[in-house]
Amino acid sequence: MPPPSPIRPVFVNLGPRSYIVQVGRDLLKTTGQEVNKKLGDRTRCAVITDSNVAPLYAETVLNSLREAGKQPHLITVPAGEASKSLSSSETVLSEMARAGLDRKSFAVALGGGVIGDLGGFCAAIYQRGIPYVQMPTTVLSQVDSSVGGKTGVNLPDAKNMVGAFHQPVLVIADVDTLASLPDREWNEGFAEIIKHAAIKDPSLYDQIDALADGKGDLAAVIRRNIAIKAAIVEADEFETIGTRALLNFGHTLGHAIEAAAGYGKMLHGEAISLGLRAAAWLSTQISSLTSEHYERITGLLRRCDLPVVLGPEFDTDEIMRIARMDKKYDKGSIRFVLLRKPGDAYVSKDVIEGHLKQALDELRKGPGKSTSGAASTTEH
Repeated sequence: MPPPSPIRPVFVNLGPRSYIVQVGRDLLKTTGQEVNKKLGDRTRCAVITDSNVAPLYAETVLNSLREAGKQPHLITVPAGEASKSLSSSETVLSEMARAGLDRKSFAVALGGGVIGDLGGFCAAIYQRGIPYVQMPTTVLSQVDSSVGGKTGVNLPDAKNMVGAFHQPVLVIADVDTLASLPDREWNEGFAEIIKHAAIKDPSLYDQIDALADGKGDLAAVIRRNIAIKAAIVEADEFETIGTRALLNFGHTLGHAIEAAAGYGKMLHGEAISLGLRAAAWLSTQISSLTSEHYERITGLLRRCDLPVVLGPEFDTDEIMRIARMDKKYDKGSIRFVLLRKPGDAYVSKDVIEGHLKQALDELRKGPGKSTSGAASTTEH
């Protein structure tokens, strides 16, 4: 076990909606005192979590909140993507009301991306908005979904179609919680890390390789990814000027593949892995990304045991039908993120549906030899 990393907060500068992201180890027990720094005048709260996380971490968080003078009410939903729905949000909101929460209350979202999005969405609309704290417990939620204020739930055929911008007042990313993750959930978070490396900081490639070798400083990598996400959100909080759209690299087809699989059958990061390979390949066809850099990205995905081949059970027409409902379609054109080179991403309107179908065809083929060191030969 490496020595604890120093707690160096990442500041998300959004004017009156600014907040800090605490990153480090053994942070759950400090929940109450950290919350009091931001919400000392609020007492009642809902701790929203799922059936996997509650037995592991809920009691520590509840006790810390009680010691800080809070009155927490635990709300547990079934684990899995199916809970990221309008019906689940109604269940959570109803329980918040039964617990007597009012406009002076707050919420805590304790869990992975599903809980962060669901809990944030419920906080955004309960009594027209109450503060909430993000406590992400997966790699994916720590490096991506807990920061930025995008909250929401899925419709049956469209991911994140119902939601609201609602920034947290605090994010507590305790790296110790990642030790309990199953392999698939650990691996899926690296799809977003690889995405951040590709669009903003290719120096992360070597750090990802090191982590795949069982070396490196995980907390430092997570902190760097949060800083990348924070800088993009600061530049374009409400996705009005195009900068924040860069975070959608790999997501147009990734979201469609995830929905086509049936929510919960393929993890979000697994679907995004396929989307990243597709977007990187299209970047070699339409933009100026070299094949060497494409193979580097694909090799990193393979090293992290993420899928890079689309199975025959996926129908191209069905994926395209779902993709057309994506928020990234703008008046019939596709706002698709491409790479000119690693670290240089941009939103292109040159991508048409025919290109997406070609990328899906490419995904059905095995990738070439990786340039990512001793790349894994595992393909899902």
